Amino acid sequence: MTTGSENDTDPSGPTCGPELPALIPDQCQLCRRITRKGTTRHHLIPRRCHRNKWFKKRFTREQMQQTIPLCRDCHSAIHRFVPSEKELGRNYGTVQALLSHDRIRDFVAWVRHRR
Repeated sequence: MTTGSENDTDPSGPTCGPELPALIPDQCQLCRRITRKGTTRHHLIPRRCHRNKWFKKRFTREQMQQTIPLCRDCHSAIHRFVPSEKELGRNYGTVQALLSHDRIRDFVAWVRHRR
């Protein structure tokens, strides 16, 4: 039997944070919708940045390879609102950081009500 604190976090990793409910397959990590087209995988640290010295010094290989499931709408919105991949990797490398971006947060709130 565990004390409870050992298994309180989401198994998908620290980027989800303990306050977010567990995902079901094909559910978007941001808007929580399940779409007919399913989800795409979003690298929290863009793949183009993986060979960059700045990223190599600050992140492990596992951290750089971490992905989250996103619906096509949310994935497109992230890259539309933060077009620089270096900025995306440096400043928005977690789900919480993505949701702290005003335009992404507003978009997610709007898209949640769409089917």
